[in-house]
Amino acid sequence: MNRTIFHIDVNSAFLSWSAVKQLKENPDAVDLRTIPSVVGGDIKTRHGIVTAKSIPAKKYGINTAEPITSALQKCPNLVVVKGDFQTYREYSRAFIGILRSYSELLEQVSIDEAYLDVTDLNCESPVALAGWIRDEIRTELGFTVNVGISTNKLLAKMASDFAKPDRTHTLYPHEVKDKMWPLDIGDLYGCGKKSAEKLRSIGIRTIGDAATMDEMLLKSQLGDKFGEYIHNAANGLGSDVVHPEHEDAKSYSNETTMANDITSVSYDNDMPPVVRRLSEKVSGRLKKDGVFGGTVTAQVKTSDFKRFSRQMKLSESTDNADVIYENAMILLGKLLTGEDGLFNYDIGIRLVGVGVDNLDNGEFRQGNLFDWMTTGKQEIREEKQREEKREKLEEMERLIKGKFGDGAIKKGN
Repeated sequence: MNRTIFHIDVNSAFLSWSAVKQLKENPDAVDLRTIPSVVGGDIKTRHGIVTAKSIPAKKYGINTAEPITSALQKCPNLVVVKGDFQTYREYSRAFIGILRSYSELLEQVSIDEAYLDVTDLNCESPVALAGWIRDEIRTELGFTVNVGISTNKLLAKMASDFAKPDRTHTLYPHEVKDKMWPLDIGDLYGCGKKSAEKLRSIGIRTIGDAATMDEMLLKSQLGDKFGEYIHNAANGLGSDVVHPEHEDAKSYSNETTMANDITSVSYDNDMPPVVRRLSEKVSGRLKKDGVFGGTVTAQVKTSDFKRFSRQMKLSESTDNADVIYENAMILLGKLLTGEDGLFNYDIGIRLVGVGVDNLDNGEFRQGNLFDWMTTGKQEIREEKQREEKREKLEEMERLIKGKFGDGAIKKGN
């Protein structure tokens, strides 16, 4: 099965984050993103390099990593702001937090970009889902991102670098020839400036040229490993494995984004199967890791990106899907259909999540009645069968005794 991989990249991250902070502190300030501006260096000492630039600054030919003095020569009215890495870290954490709310299969590759595997969300329209992510980040955090969509990380990364800002682009394997092959060879992810110059010197000017070039020729010019990479990458081949950070889990949860909002009208039909599926996923992960959850959590995200959650502490911890499901449905019922439920305000539900926390390894767990009833059905059936067999044997004994007398049945026979 093909994966659905997103690459999400903050547009001009450092400059955007500096602009957002400045506007929060002074709403009347000029938005740095709308004027020729850069982050980096010091305009007074004229030292340092450009670490981020606005789109208007790009029109002056200003590039990242060029000296501030050079940038000022190109645009004397250029606005230069110092970097603020404390602010950047805060916005990065908030950015990653929103992405993680959509899928736990998240691989952060830098402060301002990450891969997200959304295959398990079973979303009918990945483009629509990407739009929701972009909208939420813009609404909640005040800056924009590009989202690239494909079946592997390489193509998703390439797609996110297409036209900016605040755009969604797809680059599926069947689109590679039309969308990627015409690009300059220097635009191929992983092909540096020197490698691109070397390839141009032998007539390889576009990504399509590299894709159709004999692989042995590429290896002879670039070495076996890098030559193979360029040939594979130019043909759209790459890894589809998103590597999340591994650490001891403090909670287990699964979420899904709905193709259509759940409303008060569709709740009874749409919510139970979704919660059942999520509960089974959480249960499966708990059992795989041999842990139990003492608190069940249910959460939703509304169509305007607000998140609400409710939790319930269990009398005893569990890894049972039925227990998780029953309690999650109770919580969602109160949250959505209760006296002050969200449905009373005609609010639609876009995302549903089920989770457990307050984990333990089961060493103090005695097992409660609900667990026994749901997990002991097989034992009950077997005991019933044994009882029925004993009753049949006793009935046969009575019949034999009635016909042939007590001595007709010998012990041990």
